[in-house]
Amino acid sequence: MRKGKVNVFFLLLFLSLSSASDQKWRKAMMSAYNGSSSSSSMMMNRVGSSILFPIHGNVYPTGYYNVTINIGHPPKPYFLDLDTGSDLTWLQCNAPCVHCIEAPHPLYQPSNDLVACRHPLCAALHPPDYKCESPDQCDYEVEYADGGSSLGVLVRDVFSLNYTNGVRLSPRLALGCGYDQIPGTSYHPLDGILGLGRGKSSIVSQLQSQGLVRNVVGHCLSGRGGGFLFFGDGLYDSSHVTWTSMSQEFTKYYSPGSAELHFGGKATGIKNLIVIFDSGSSYTYLNSQAYQALTLLLKKELSGRSLKEAPEDQTLPLCWQGRKPFRSVHDAKKYFKTSLALAFANSGRRKTQFELHPEAYLIISNKGNVCLGILNGTQVGLQNLNVIGDISMQDRMVVYDSEKQVIGWSPANCDHLPRFKSAYYM
Repeated sequence: MRKGKVNVFFLLLFLSLSSASDQKWRKAMMSAYNGSSSSSSMMMNRVGSSILFPIHGNVYPTGYYNVTINIGHPPKPYFLDLDTGSDLTWLQCNAPCVHCIEAPHPLYQPSNDLVACRHPLCAALHPPDYKCESPDQCDYEVEYADGGSSLGVLVRDVFSLNYTNGVRLSPRLALGCGYDQIPGTSYHPLDGILGLGRGKSSIVSQLQSQGLVRNVVGHCLSGRGGGFLFFGDGLYDSSHVTWTSMSQEFTKYYSPGSAELHFGGKATGIKNLIVIFDSGSSYTYLNSQAYQALTLLLKKELSGRSLKEAPEDQTLPLCWQGRKPFRSVHDAKKYFKTSLALAFANSGRRKTQFELHPEAYLIISNKGNVCLGILNGTQVGLQNLNVIGDISMQDRMVVYDSEKQVIGWSPANCDHLPRFKSAYYM
């Protein structure tokens, strides 16, 4: 933990929720969501009981995808980066703020509904031997692979959400009030992070615990920018999806376990790659051994063709220049004809393959060069972890079903919000 933790219990007493009118509103809210389990189960069994969000952003040049979530009473909009690689949702917070980075909206004004240190949601954020310094509040610190972090306390507040069938819901969910942020190397202005991981503190896990939605997260990232995110299992037909089991060994992440790298339909001999799916990563990462093997194979395939390496282009570590500037990945596909794949072995005898066509591992830089969107993860501190990032998940539906313990994917049209099952399959 970094030094400088703040006891916010007394700092929050002045907030508006202490007023008599807001106390009445809070009682009404708690009655609606705690007093009627049958109401929750009715919600969950409704046709269309998924929650859908439009996504904004792109892999390049923006470098991230986000969604707009309305939080608080009255609700205010916040832009949150979607991150399946972490659990906690947090907002930059005026508690007051010790160190906050640039944000698109004014800092979140927290409720005074603090999560206690002994609460199960707090326990999920800490090791078993964690000692509570302030029993009345749950301190947290989350750190990310790019060196960024957020320090704060856990509070509860109202999330204004809508089912796809039009029914509105306003559950009280736990989120981080982040009063001390350190920007990472992939820094950009943000209001906070939407944690979509497998842990108890993730938003979808909390919604499931209240009987409001099934513990399923899915996203569809368009290669042209934008896309959509959803909670629940009402927006896809499972018969159209390729499924593989979640690892029971690497339970911190959405991981299918170990994989073997394939190149051009053939096994490379690079095995035992521990793979995770992470929407918080713009690019895909392989460990040093796999990365070196892949780049050697690509360079061998490109030898004798009218492409030359462009080290002066610093967009990504490995870029190539053509006879004339490329306008799209489609223009570069005549040089990169080989598809890659990660073959997962934990689905029984038959290996399930996650294929990577050129659109899933190449970008065109603003200099008109074609660059490899697969990077050396060992160099950036991922050690032996291999990450399937946004670039490799574009233009396909990716589904994380924590209830059935499976991960699935299917080619999809991510440019339009789905209206019913199968509407967007290609």
